[in-house]
Amino acid sequence: MNKVGGYNIEDLQPGMSASVSKTVSEADIVMFAGVSTDVNPAHLNEEYAKETQFGGRIAHGMLSASFISAVLANKLPGPGTIYMAQTLKFKAPVRIGDTVTATVTVREVVVEKRRCVLDAVCTVNGKAVIEGESTMYCTTDKA
Repeated sequence: MNKVGGYNIEDLQPGMSASVSKTVSEADIVMFAGVSTDVNPAHLNEEYAKETQFGGRIAHGMLSASFISAVLANKLPGPGTIYMAQTLKFKAPVRIGDTVTATVTVREVVVEKRRCVLDAVCTVNGKAVIEGESTMYCTTDKA
């Protein structure tokens, strides 16, 4: 572990996994709209959203994707690591009241480059709503 509680690159092994869960609230959507300036009516206007293919309001895709960032920053590889890349494939909508579980699993560790690649998935009731791949720059104890 590094001095701020994250994993050093030497500590990581393929198959390691970590998760966080968060129930999406009305306040989360409103605050995310304010911070991101994404005020798409699909997220904020129920009357408009009823007429869309979703039949009602949905959470911002990037709000749900941010839970992946939370796992990476806080758990695996954790504090001290730096986000390098992220791919995302949105599979299904997330709605107010849904509990999103973001899970990352180490797929590859490249010690000499201090990088790791992790599979990332967000689920609601066991169904994938987002799938992706994360690349992180990690700390080392060989500095």
